[in-house]
Amino acid sequence: MKKRLGCLHAHYSNIEYIERALSIYDIDLMHFVDSSIMYRMTSVGNYDKTEAKKKVKEQLDWIAQCEVDAILITCTNYIALLQDQRMVASVPIIKIDEPYFEYICTLSQPQILLFTNPATVNGTVERLEKYAEIHQKSLDLEIMIMENTFELIMKGLKEEYNAEIIKVLHQLVQDDQKAISVAQLSMVDAAKRFEQQTSHGMMNPLKIVVTSIVSQLDLQKKS
Repeated sequence: MKKRLGCLHAHYSNIEYIERALSIYDIDLMHFVDSSIMYRMTSVGNYDKTEAKKKVKEQLDWIAQCEVDAILITCTNYIALLQDQRMVASVPIIKIDEPYFEYICTLSQPQILLFTNPATVNGTVERLEKYAEIHQKSLDLEIMIMENTFELIMKGLKEEYNAEIIKVLHQLVQDDQKAISVAQLSMVDAAKRFEQQTSHGMMNPLKIVVTSIVSQLDLQKKS
């Protein structure tokens, strides 16, 4: 029987990444987009996180009732609100950043994590540091934020957004001593294009989470 994956996004632009990444597998994807939580968290001063957490859990309960085999959350801020929750109504939750964290923790060399959205940095880094602590891993990390860039993708200016990311990646790879990865789903296309232009490997959360989804749901490729 074909597996069904429910996907919770904070922005509609994330849908195409998941669709493309899983297009070769025999799976039904159901997408749910709620930008309101992120908007309230980033635009309202002293916003109550308890309210945001309640809203995310309501969304997960709703998705779980749609007969899905698992739920993928692509927004790291929403993931941070859930803390250690792994299931909802017996449906497993797949957090897009955890396989990425596992990869980061296997590297001993210095690393650069590149972000475009300042609002997602604290939650992601806190979760990464907690993951490293639990697994007794030491990290040599430099967090880099591309200021005034994320607003491009929010305005639908994807080509301009990708171009800015690629420009920065070209600058960063001049330091051969550091591993570089892009930390957000919205940055995946730019990272892939950069890889094609330079043959320089570039890690991103989507590359690893697909392997995790395929394994957890025992997916088969389309015939």
